[in-house]
Amino acid sequence: MDEWLIVVATVAYVVCLKCIYYRYRRSLGKPFDYVMNVLPSRETNGSDIKALFVTAHPDDECMFFGPTIIRLVEFKVSVHLMCLSEGDYYNQGAQRKQELFDSCAKLGIPSSRITIINHKELPDDPKAEWSVSLAASIIAKHLEAHSFNMVLTFDGRGVSGHANHRSIYKAVRHLVSTDQVPNDCCFLSLVTVGLLRKYVFFLELPLSWLLPSSLCCIIGSEGYRQCKAAMLCHRTQLVWFRYLYVTFSRYIQCGAIPGNEIIANK
Repeated sequence: MDEWLIVVATVAYVVCLKCIYYRYRRSLGKPFDYVMNVLPSRETNGSDIKALFVTAHPDDECMFFGPTIIRLVEFKVSVHLMCLSEGDYYNQGAQRKQELFDSCAKLGIPSSRITIINHKELPDDPKAEWSVSLAASIIAKHLEAHSFNMVLTFDGRGVSGHANHRSIYKAVRHLVSTDQVPNDCCFLSLVTVGLLRKYVFFLELPLSWLLPSSLCCIIGSEGYRQCKAAMLCHRTQLVWFRYLYVTFSRYIQCGAIPGNEIIANK
């Protein structure tokens, strides 16, 4: 009897995964109108959105934001990337810059939409808390120059806990709290989850689906291969545990939902 219960529960779980996947493949889980907070009389689609991903290092784009980037590109969103360091912790900055361009090409971001910052006061260092005012100033100038209406970055825990990731969140929060951002710009942060949820890949899908999220992005096997190909471009970073990350992390794995929370919706 117990064996039959296990079989029935497993089948029901798989059916649940399939239903969620096929339902949300048709959309981003919630309409752009909700995320962008537009007037009811206006309907928003992907081509109306110019999105900027703000990251700290080359490889952040695919390790943490890959599924979101892929889905936005599929919906014809104009996706841009701003990386606030060259990733020069091991004196590999030049090589990592090229790896970033190669990775973004796999994800669908052309090189003309990539900005890499090389500032001595924004070092690639897991223990370095970046200057909030400096990072905020750099981000603000980029927003002003390119008229973005969606910005996506890390949350306060930085997903991996990296000090540079957390500094970006603080910088964006500073911009929002001091009203230095465009009035029509929506700011989203990637939600940090616990260790167990982080490494149970697509099995975590129903839980993410049930929890509140402003922007849900589900990818299938083809999207996962795209994310994996992007990560493999970062050859300098492919130590053994990163292969485990690519295989099991819900932030990159097939069916993952990198749920986002709204920092601010101006």
